[in-house]
Amino acid sequence: MTEPLVLLSSGDGIATLTLNRPQARNALSEDMLTALKSTIQSIDSDENLRVVIVEGNGPGFCAGHDLKEMNGHRQDDDGGRGYFERLFAACSDVMLSIVQSPKIFIAKIDGIATAAGCQLVAACDMAIASDHARFGVNGINAGLFCSTPMVSLSRNAGRKAAMELLTTGHLMSAPEAANAGVINKFVSTDQLDEAVATMANAVAEKPASVLALGKQAFYRQLEMPLDEAYAHTSKVITDNMMMDAACEGISAFIEKRKPEWKA
Repeated sequence: MTEPLVLLSSGDGIATLTLNRPQARNALSEDMLTALKSTIQSIDSDENLRVVIVEGNGPGFCAGHDLKEMNGHRQDDDGGRGYFERLFAACSDVMLSIVQSPKIFIAKIDGIATAAGCQLVAACDMAIASDHARFGVNGINAGLFCSTPMVSLSRNAGRKAAMELLTTGHLMSAPEAANAGVINKFVSTDQLDEAVATMANAVAEKPASVLALGKQAFYRQLEMPLDEAYAHTSKVITDNMMMDAACEGISAFIEKRKPEWKA
């Protein structure tokens, strides 16, 4: 029986989404992207979930797109253009679905995360890596500028660091990635599970309705001029104050007790 391309498990408000093409370093084939989108949609509809951990099965997190699959479509009547358009649109759709999801996504990286794999890390809300993880957008080494990975990368890393990765094809170490803003932090491999679980549990303890509201506002205000951002977030925090979660949370703080979240 063929193994599923994406594995999903969950418990205590946390889902673990595992890329499952270890023999191909979890490369994002067209079928893998379809499976990812479907899995994210099912996660979004699960009211019990607050956090999603994204990891890769095997020795690599994700090596980007499947270049062998891509090159095979050079034999198509149109030289592969239709397939390439469909593939990159599907990949962009997956990345957008992560950003637009009401859940908080945490990338857990042990091994390489290159090209669209690095894009996946950058698309997640937070990321923790092992100290031997490596990051790159190395399409330039194969004559391909990583234009779509550039979108999420340039919105996370500093511009100089992003351009260095995009134009040199060099791999960035975990410490360098943390310094550049690609990941939150790195830990030793034997501490990776614990570090990710600690972060996921800290988020999962918070009210889902407020996490969803805050995540949406976070990404929207990033694209606004400063005055519009303040106007928008002033409305958001007012709406937040009217929510049951804020009433309960503030009352619990004043009464020096642990809040009891309903959602």
